[in-house]
Amino acid sequence: MRIVFMGTPDFAVPSLKALISAGYDIAGVFTQPDRPKGRGNRLTPSPVKTAALEAGIPVFQPEKIRKTGVEDLRGLKPDLCVTAAFGQILSQEILDIAPMGNINVHASLLPRHRGAAPVAYALMDGETKTGVTTMWMDAGIDTGDILLQAETNIEETETCGELTERLSRTGAELLIRTLKELEAGTLISRKQDETRMTYDPMLSKSMGIADFTQSATQIKGLINGMNPWPCVTVPAENGRLKLLRAAVTDGTGEPGMILSADTRNGLVIACGTGAVRVLEIQAPGGKPMKSEDYLRGHSLPAGMNLKEDNA
Repeated sequence: MRIVFMGTPDFAVPSLKALISAGYDIAGVFTQPDRPKGRGNRLTPSPVKTAALEAGIPVFQPEKIRKTGVEDLRGLKPDLCVTAAFGQILSQEILDIAPMGNINVHASLLPRHRGAAPVAYALMDGETKTGVTTMWMDAGIDTGDILLQAETNIEETETCGELTERLSRTGAELLIRTLKELEAGTLISRKQDETRMTYDPMLSKSMGIADFTQSATQIKGLINGMNPWPCVTVPAENGRLKLLRAAVTDGTGEPGMILSADTRNGLVIACGTGAVRVLEIQAPGGKPMKSEDYLRGHSLPAGMNLKEDNA
């Protein structure tokens, strides 16, 4: 089976490597163009490009595949296309090229959490379970028929970055199972239940502002779901303090008020109902650390309110 793979971030790398390890013929890889990154804004290849080049696989990086990548894809003569977090919408012309179709690896239990940020929104929505779905692609956004699914529990203080990494490995395993069933002729698809559909738009930097009038469960989900980007931030000395990991705890007070900030209890902030204990933070220009370690050298007075004027 001759396969073209399309993917961009770290989430997609285990799926590509699984295809290579399983011995599939990878005719080429499509990924997003190199983007400026870091303080120097140096052009940086995507994780998928790096993995493909290491494996000696040809890489194609059209700005918009539906406009400038059609002929390159057609020239590779794929039997099947596989996508995982590619980051571009595929036109029907693209979808019609591979005679066996197009399979996508999506980081949610569809039809819940369609869209660009399924892992972050699963955490922000307070889900206790999530998973990975393989599906036939169609011209919609994650609307194709479901093939296989794998479910997992979300850990209490798991961040979006950690959960995404776990799901990437689950997705790679599920992809190989899907292809084996496809080859054996035992793969069965089913329509998505549109009554259960949710859609998650792209994350934005403005989402990192916490409205502490919300419940502690909602604030915990926001903090964990926004890590590693864009991160929830609050005012601090010389900039803004990133809140990287949180858990729900007991406590009452004006929403946004610091209830405690010491090396014994860490940083506890009152919410609309309950409170959150911030387990990890990052100072401006600093490295992520446990809140207790940060508070050994910095003062956040109890009673101080972190509520934003526009939150």
